[in-house]
Amino acid sequence: MTTIDLHRMTGAYALHALSDDENAAFERHLPGCEPCAQETAELRATAARLGLAATTAPPAGLREQVLRRITTVRQLPPGPPAQVLPVRSGLRTRALSRWALAACLAAATALGGTTVWQYQRAEDARGQAGRSARVTDEIAAVLSAPDARTRAARLADGATGTVVVSRGLDKAVFAVSGMARPPGGKVYQLWFDDDGTMRSAGLMDPGRSDQAVLMRGAVDGASGMGVTVEPDGGSKRPTSAPLALMSFPG
Repeated sequence: MTTIDLHRMTGAYALHALSDDENAAFERHLPGCEPCAQETAELRATAARLGLAATTAPPAGLREQVLRRITTVRQLPPGPPAQVLPVRSGLRTRALSRWALAACLAAATALGGTTVWQYQRAEDARGQAGRSARVTDEIAAVLSAPDARTRAARLADGATGTVVVSRGLDKAVFAVSGMARPPGGKVYQLWFDDDGTMRSAGLMDPGRSDQAVLMRGAVDGASGMGVTVEPDGGSKRPTSAPLALMSFPG
């Protein structure tokens, strides 16, 4: 497997579509390749955004059509590290490339029919969806903000977490993939790390292993975030050792 091959596997890795051998090879490559690490985090954030759409049964034959069309779109490898900085100003350039959107669409279809057009339909109907649609809009705004910065980390039990921070909007989004269910009567709680003092940032949905959560409250100079297991309903202060501690990207 060549270096060029590995550069082209960011989308498949972000969507858990690699074989075990390919996955292991890419994870050995990832720590030493900043462009691939950045692109992987951005693609995961894009996939999380698509996952916010309503799920319904897709039309017959849609999956086959999408997979067939993907073969006609070539993914370009990320450029050398010196060329990455301008792209980090937002998720829109690389994360919303044609290949990334097609790959996310194919994965969403295979996993139950979540599709791009459904997300657009939810956007069009946000006046009727109330609070849920407003939160969706806020998450989308953070993910696509010009100053959005991302950082990814491996969590417990093989889960992967990505935090997206927009200092301009003073908001953060936490996206997770492969999160195990919390124990009965427990919930995952998010925290802002204010230089060692933990400030509640809301609760995660205990029934979903893949989700994107708008962290409640302003970033307000926080240096990072944490995730803990708390009693149902959450706690005012952490009552357990953190499952994850992540510093915010600069």
